[in-house]
Amino acid sequence: MALVYVHCPECQSIDVVQYGKQANGTQRYRCNNRDCPRTIFLLQYSDKGRVPAVKQQIVDMTLNGSGVRDIVRVLGVSSATVIDVLKKKEPAIKQVNERLLKRLDPAQLDVIIQQVEAAEMDEMWSFVGSKRQQRWLWHAIDHHTGDVLAYVCGPREDETFLQLKELLVPFGITHFYTDGWGAYRRHLDPAQHTVGKQYTQKIERKHTTLRARIKRLGRNSLPDTFLLST
Repeated sequence: MALVYVHCPECQSIDVVQYGKQANGTQRYRCNNRDCPRTIFLLQYSDKGRVPAVKQQIVDMTLNGSGVRDIVRVLGVSSATVIDVLKKKEPAIKQVNERLLKRLDPAQLDVIIQQVEAAEMDEMWSFVGSKRQQRWLWHAIDHHTGDVLAYVCGPREDETFLQLKELLVPFGITHFYTDGWGAYRRHLDPAQHTVGKQYTQKIERKHTTLRARIKRLGRNSLPDTFLLST
């Protein structure tokens, strides 16, 4: 008689015991590894959205620019499953580029590196559910390198910009380039603020890239869409 060990799909531990059955008779298992975030699992799921490999595919496809409907169609899962998987990834997302911030901290380096001198800031429109529920992506990049420094998602109001401004404090930025939106004029020192599209070309280029790769961010003012509509 052959002995086949049951492995936990999360930590690959073989310290697994049977743990009752589902209502349809499917055997459940429990992982006894205390460090494992997943305790109860099945060997075969009737719902594809519960399979760990499918959940990882949802994340990978999202990072490669696939929309919710694309993922639903390709993987054969529900839109609710896709959104639920992405929501659970939210705690791991950082609003500040901590890796860049550590590189700019002289206390951790043998050679002192000059901090970020100037930053470009802009906002990009999107929506959730319907266009009446608008959401804006506010973010800032290094004016010289194009590295993303920090971002905030929220309404196009002063409070959202102030959150972004607070996140940028550790970078020691001495000058800002924007498109002149009212929130920038009201909350930035005029001596440290320059308005003009010619100074925000890097961040506008990033917006164009995001719109090309993430369908939800597309708009009718893009050249190819405009030509088709006319």
